[in-house]
Amino acid sequence: MNKENNIILISKDEAFAKNTVEKIKLLRKSDNVDFCGYSDALKRVMDSSVAVSIVKAAESDESMALIRQLKDFSPVILLADDADLILDAYDAGISDFCRENVQDFELVIRIVNILKKEITSLNYDRANRLLIQKQFLDKDTGFYEYKCAQNIINNELTLRALDSGTFVVLSVGENSKSLVSSDKIAKILKQYLRKDDIVTFGQESKFYLLLPYTDFAGAVSVIEKIKSACPEGLEIKAGLSSIEGKTFEQLEKEGLKALLDATYSDSTYMIGEYQPESLDDWLEDSEEQTKNYKLFRNLYEKKLEKVIIPVFYRIQKAYENKLTDSNIFQFAEKNQSVFHLKSRNKDSKLKILYSGLAKVTIEISHQGLDSPENKEINLSLSKINQRDLTKIVEDFVKEYIEVK
Repeated sequence: MNKENNIILISKDEAFAKNTVEKIKLLRKSDNVDFCGYSDALKRVMDSSVAVSIVKAAESDESMALIRQLKDFSPVILLADDADLILDAYDAGISDFCRENVQDFELVIRIVNILKKEITSLNYDRANRLLIQKQFLDKDTGFYEYKCAQNIINNELTLRALDSGTFVVLSVGENSKSLVSSDKIAKILKQYLRKDDIVTFGQESKFYLLLPYTDFAGAVSVIEKIKSACPEGLEIKAGLSSIEGKTFEQLEKEGLKALLDATYSDSTYMIGEYQPESLDDWLEDSEEQTKNYKLFRNLYEKKLEKVIIPVFYRIQKAYENKLTDSNIFQFAEKNQSVFHLKSRNKDSKLKILYSGLAKVTIEISHQGLDSPENKEINLSLSKINQRDLTKIVEDFVKEYIEVK
């Protein structure tokens, strides 16, 4: 804080100004408190390096014009009784307001709080400059550099005890990288992310987003907003991961894998599923252990939650506006999941059946004139992933569309 703070009261009523200035004398003796009229207010504020300007409301247009000028040079407190004028003043840029007959202590408290806020802002700016100098923050975007992403995100997960939310790896599609710069994407991200969200650069022009207390539906909504703000023809891809019980290393691995799956599909995003590297090998080597029902059941339930349900939901949303002459139904439950397409002349079903062992059976049936052949696919639980299941379901939809 400066050794002294210059505080100025701006009013057209000199008697009111002198009386109100006396109310502010409870501040430190080293602080200067003065008053002036509207006409010379801007010059006085600029010449005196004013710490806080207090404006007594006059005509609305005149007060708003003055506030818009002053806010770039000092925080502004408005003295007013009219609710509409106060709301307009917040839009114009005031930091706080008081009633015109404010008590001595209340006005002093408002001034002190603004001075403290200015100190906090100054310290924040100093910290930011230091982080930029150390190349932890990008000076143009304000996002964390990749080299400190692990520490930043692990700190959020552990120090804040963050136990729910979504981690997103976001990238421009392979065919769109020549259409836009990283700075352009960064500006779009800033429009749709909250102050509580953490953004870092990822590997190879990717962005890592940590969205605290945001479920998959909320994260998808953010991705769709980002996508809608991009130039026409620009493709956005994303990999999502739930942060619950995971470290940065696990989130990054899962998010990058999901992003890769999205890159090679028609989907904007994929939801990742972290598994220890040895899990699928164990499953392949143990398929003969069909009596170990509980292990297989637990794995199937994870596949149901992380793969089958998200894929069914995403493809339903992708096609429900395209197939206007058809109804799309889908559900997923304990032993059977169904994706159902139906119109006046066609009826097609894709069923995923689980018998409690190490495999699932996918039954595809079509009814109607010139229908494709029905088929059956047997898959090991280890082979059920979002990329492969998405292709199976999308091929099923395309077969349905091609039926005359």
